[in-house]
Amino acid sequence: MERAQLEAFMREALVEGRAALPACRPNPPVGCVLVRDGVVVARGHTQPPYQPHAEPMALAQLEGDLDDVIAFVTLEPCAFHQRTPSCAKEMIRRKVGVVYVAMIDPHPKNRGRGIELLEEAGIEVHTGLLEEEARADLVELVWQAGEPDSLEGS
Repeated sequence: MERAQLEAFMREALVEGRAALPACRPNPPVGCVLVRDGVVVARGHTQPPYQPHAEPMALAQLEGDLDDVIAFVTLEPCAFHQRTPSCAKEMIRRKVGVVYVAMIDPHPKNRGRGIELLEEAGIEVHTGLLEEEARADLVELVWQAGEPDSLEGS
């Protein structure tokens, strides 16, 4: 897939993440789109606390293994179970083929661990696609709201 097309799909994920606001707070406004054969087949964004994050919301729209699916996610999938199950582990369970992540989660409980889990499971992961745009959404919208601890993938 060409860079322009990859960026277009990540931009759709960014738009999806913005749709999470303000209901998702204190969680970060994360967006996810799932692509098969160059077409968006599912999308999701962070729901209110104790409800699904962006990735499980999108994954729930499809059945079976997803080894032919490319996921575009604005923030690294969470590696830990807190209020909701680990998004990275759900992506592994569903056998997502490739994952593009705009921004690594800066929260100490995650900070690269979600990427590690995906890679250890044999999933191809690419980071940094439109990172500056994702950072602007996540840092500006969440941190300026006075909630610096909310970038936790919880």
